[in-house]
Amino acid sequence: MASVPGGAAVAAQVQQTCFVCGADNPRGLRIRFRKEGDGRVAAEWTPPPEVEGYSGLVHGGVVAAVLDEAMSKAVAAMGAPALTAHLEVRYRRPVPSGVKYQITGEVTRRDKRRLYVRAVLAGERGVTHAEAKACFIRKA
Repeated sequence: MASVPGGAAVAAQVQQTCFVCGADNPRGLRIRFRKEGDGRVAAEWTPPPEVEGYSGLVHGGVVAAVLDEAMSKAVAAMGAPALTAHLEVRYRRPVPSGVKYQITGEVTRRDKRRLYVRAVLAGERGVTHAEAKACFIRKA
């Protein structure tokens, strides 16, 4: 597990070539999440033009992947290996590239095998650009 500036590293069998967080993926986003408590993580991200769908705007699929990864890291921060079973993304505002965003992920509820998680992509002054909720199923 690699160290992350500003907090403890978050990883559950990190795949170093992961598109969102892998340090060894030359085409990846290389977002570094930090643990901010039990089941909570955060990161900063400035999307490059290479992830645009329309000119100047980040592709919605990339936004969804980033939010899914934030939720996955929140689950990992609890030490609960699990996989995404259901993912719902709400796009509140366009996501321009070249702008710094705050990403947060948080486990909101858990039961025997399910973990319910939410993530937010926020811009300046905490304005939400996209948010997601998901259900993760613990590995048997």
